[in-house]
Amino acid sequence: MTTAGLPALSPISVLPNLRDLGGWTGAGGRPVRAGKLFRSTDFRSVPAGARDVLAPLCLRTVYDLRSAAERRALPDPAIDGVTGVPLDVLADRAQAVPGDLGRILDDPEVVHRLTAQMDGAVAELMADTYRGFVTMGSAKASYRRFYLGLLGEDHGPALFHCTTGKDRTGWAAASFLSVMGVDRDAVYADYLETNNRLLPALAPLFDRFASLGGDPELLKPLLGVDRSYLDAAFGELEKNFGDVATYFAEGLGIDADAQARLRDTFLSD
Repeated sequence: MTTAGLPALSPISVLPNLRDLGGWTGAGGRPVRAGKLFRSTDFRSVPAGARDVLAPLCLRTVYDLRSAAERRALPDPAIDGVTGVPLDVLADRAQAVPGDLGRILDDPEVVHRLTAQMDGAVAELMADTYRGFVTMGSAKASYRRFYLGLLGEDHGPALFHCTTGKDRTGWAAASFLSVMGVDRDAVYADYLETNNRLLPALAPLFDRFASLGGDPELLKPLLGVDRSYLDAAFGELEKNFGDVATYFAEGLGIDADAQARLRDTFLSD
């Protein structure tokens, strides 16, 4: 797959922002293997029979990038044979928009007040959160554990998610595709695809917000993604580490040999 194409639609209709990271062209022209690693939202829309719904993915590991509070409020479904790994990316930040999205999704009135208070500063707040994904201690520890898990995966496919699968999950996907050698345009294409897949699924939320007298456009910076957010993360990476390989080596403790093993694991021959 090149930047002209995108992964197929989600194999699970109730998880429209779920997608396979396979197919993109990586280092040496080798494609990322399909069916090995998936990104997703949380599972609030999955019915009680989660095993049957998620069965097509043949998952063995789920990495949960949410906070402890988010996990308590909405635990991942327990599925026989699937190991859950909690990774609190935002543990070191007292308040961050991605970590508050569960509450926002449940109460659009909160969004109305929040956006009014920020007076157009939503984009900068989001960008600052993305910069934290690169340098904040809890984020580096969480993403390091994620990649160490992928290095140890020899027993089946894995999935990672946060709440809406766009910010903490977005950086996990962008950094993964980058270390695979996928070109930057394709990394952004995968990232921005969330707007096409997630926002339509949130139409009832936008409609409810409008019915309360709010402007639905105010929700898009919070509930969608923007190129500037990912720009902020890559800018922070380049400022502090210079390039992706050094970010992995010095920021995450995933050295050059481990990076090569990741590519051997997730790129086709």
